[in-house]
Amino acid sequence: MTFGPIYIDHIGIACTNLDDASSFWNLIGLAQGAHDETVQDQGVTTRFFSTSRPFTGRPSKVELLEPTGPDTPIGRFLEKRGPGVQQVCFRVGDLVGLLQHLKANGVRLIDEVPRTGAGGMQIAFVHPSSTGGVLVELAQG
Repeated sequence: MTFGPIYIDHIGIACTNLDDASSFWNLIGLAQGAHDETVQDQGVTTRFFSTSRPFTGRPSKVELLEPTGPDTPIGRFLEKRGPGVQQVCFRVGDLVGLLQHLKANGVRLIDEVPRTGAGGMQIAFVHPSSTGGVLVELAQG
């Protein structure tokens, strides 16, 4: 079965303040996106930084995640673990098919049906208990 192409889309990093957390990524030369985006249903404001463009496809990114409040997924993450890597996102060619395949093989899903995330992409999360402790986001769009 193939659900690809599959590649790393971005690494999400939880932070308390987007501006403070941005300086390193700017210093090393990543390209900051034109605007931040607030995703209300996830309680987060995001800021993306692109790596250099590969020979084919889209560049991988770093996504900074600032909570809109303490009682949000990122707010709770920061309270429990502090700033740092929160998730790894893979872009896939067939999100619905991959979710069905994972569920049929006993993988614990946070989202069994895709929802809309930042940039209008369809996303779904896989529970860390099924991935060796890493929150995995799957995206298509």
